[in-house]
Amino acid sequence: MMKKPTLEKETVTGVSRRLLHYGLGLAMAIFATTSATAAATDAAGAGARAMVESMVGKILVELAKEGIADEVKIKSLEAIVFTEFDFKSISRLVLARNVKKFSDEQLSEFTELFKVYLSRSYGSRLIRYANEDVVFKNARVEKRGDVTVMTAIVGGSADGIEMNYRVRGRDGTWRVIDVTIEGISLVSNFRSQFKDIVNRDQPEGLLSRLRDKTFVAPDSEPEKK
Repeated sequence: MMKKPTLEKETVTGVSRRLLHYGLGLAMAIFATTSATAAATDAAGAGARAMVESMVGKILVELAKEGIADEVKIKSLEAIVFTEFDFKSISRLVLARNVKKFSDEQLSEFTELFKVYLSRSYGSRLIRYANEDVVFKNARVEKRGDVTVMTAIVGGSADGIEMNYRVRGRDGTWRVIDVTIEGISLVSNFRSQFKDIVNRDQPEGLLSRLRDKTFVAPDSEPEKK
């Protein structure tokens, strides 16, 4: 006569099956989450890279134009940069902890003055690179969701120089928040330049200097990235 399975064996078998199903379900959930995260990361990298490629392409077109006065060309470049750079975020990153010392009105004025100062400092240098091209390398997604798009200049006196753009997405739009040239961060460079001025002369001291069109920030040792 065949023996009936005991209750203990049935219970053990049932538990084992439930554990197996649970394990398979958990593995599938982890795989799905990992795949979704990877897909989101790839999408972020692609979106950021596309934005930088478009911006750089516009800049190269302007630089290649002949028979145009430097002042006019700089204005055209400003229009591109002022649109594609997030100067509100850049200003806060440049001021770092000192941003707490600025009133809302002072911070707004600093942002506008800094845009002009940046254009004055780099605009005349940028128009020298009329015969160069740019190659795009990798796009690296950072911890906080920012993306660093890595590029290098090809040709001319700047051949081989690496320029990396850190961009931040907000409401589906990517904008530049930092540029690193040969390991030197624009944000870190200006942070080092302005920090001592604010600490010594308060926000108004820095604003007063930036209002002066002849002002040149003192050299400092910026952070390398």
